[in-house]
Amino acid sequence: MKTPSEKEKKLNLALSKLKNLNLENPNLKNALENLDNQKNQLEIEKNEIKIKYENLNQYYEKLKQKLDRLNNSKDHEQLKEIEFSEKIDELNQETDTLLEELDKWQI
Repeated sequence: MKTPSEKEKKLNLALSKLKNLNLENPNLKNALENLDNQKNQLEIEKNEIKIKYENLNQYYEKLKQKLDRLNNSKDHEQLKEIEFSEKIDELNQETDTLLEELDKWQI
């Protein structure tokens, strides 16, 4: 059987080895750093995409407003054309009526 001093020496040797033991895995540390870098890069890209989306959304809204104005203008022009056609029809009817009246007077 071993003596207590031998056991103590072995225990002290094991403790010193444990103290000197590097518990950090360099591969794990590198992997974590890579993941952190990728996360930061993705956040940067996300912010850039967000800004581009907002710009596109604003551009879309401007185009939509412009299209609405054009459609309203087109509708207004169509109404004007209809009114103009109606006025022409009225004038044609009045002209026909006047011509008929003239024909009656000429007889």
